[in-house]
Amino acid sequence: MRRYVLRRLLHFLPVLLGLTVFVFLIIHLIPGDPARIMLGIRATPENIERLRHALGLDRSLIVQYVTFLANLLKGNLGTSIAYRTGVLEVILQRLPATLMLICLGAVISIAFAVPLGVLSALRPRGLRDNMIRLGTLFGFTMPSFWVALLLMMFLGVRWGIFPVSGFGKTFGERLWHLVLPSFVLGLYLTPVILRPLRASILESLQANFVTTARAKGLKEWEVTFRHAFRNALIPSVTIFGVNIGWLLGGTVVIEATFSLPGIGMLLVGSIFKRDYPMVQGVTFVFGFLIITINFVTDVLYSYLDPRIRMGE
Repeated sequence: MRRYVLRRLLHFLPVLLGLTVFVFLIIHLIPGDPARIMLGIRATPENIERLRHALGLDRSLIVQYVTFLANLLKGNLGTSIAYRTGVLEVILQRLPATLMLICLGAVISIAFAVPLGVLSALRPRGLRDNMIRLGTLFGFTMPSFWVALLLMMFLGVRWGIFPVSGFGKTFGERLWHLVLPSFVLGLYLTPVILRPLRASILESLQANFVTTARAKGLKEWEVTFRHAFRNALIPSVTIFGVNIGWLLGGTVVIEATFSLPGIGMLLVGSIFKRDYPMVQGVTFVFGFLIITINFVTDVLYSYLDPRIRMGE
């Protein structure tokens, strides 16, 4: 197991290096002079030249990248033009809201997907199975911002049960403010997990080891949860890990809809303010989180199925 983790870490590093190249090139792929775009059309040549020097744009591309990489290793993502402070400092202030939103969304999706997936697989093509699949399909196809607006209108404005914006101050208040946003995220992810889980359980229930377990006289719930369910988890874990990365992207819409001060909303605001150092920083943090989640998924996958690490 330790050797497998070390190998995955070695694969992790080149991907991380590729991410730094991509993030570095963002500011250089913008048509025109980035300094002029940031300062606007009324900027004087002196101010433009001063900003170009401050951003290091007057040096060669290789020198700029080496400097960017060296600063990154020191935890320095540059200085925000809009906030007049360190990019990393602003991101660390906004990151807890995004991480809490993703974690709660993932917990809600698992809480719905696992029991519904098992119930659906135990009576395939029956009324219960059809109702579960129809309901989850409805949740999957509805635009997340539209579902968010409906929940805000009924549960927030009309009935006053949940807050419709903000993040609160204490931990309890923050959890309360995240109920509706995380439910919208979880609602979308639930069918993504449920459908492969249902198919895997159905396949496992037809396998020879399940027939053997039944022949031993085990009860049906033992056969389902101790034998079929564990084997069915393996593909679902991979799909879940991949889609957690998608959730990071989905937080941009949800945070903007609920006015949550997370890094998704920070990214949108920085694009409108032309704060390119902040855009670079947030993009790097998003990419780093996605790579880390994929790494953890690989390790967890190998733990559930030892054949994966034996094949390395």
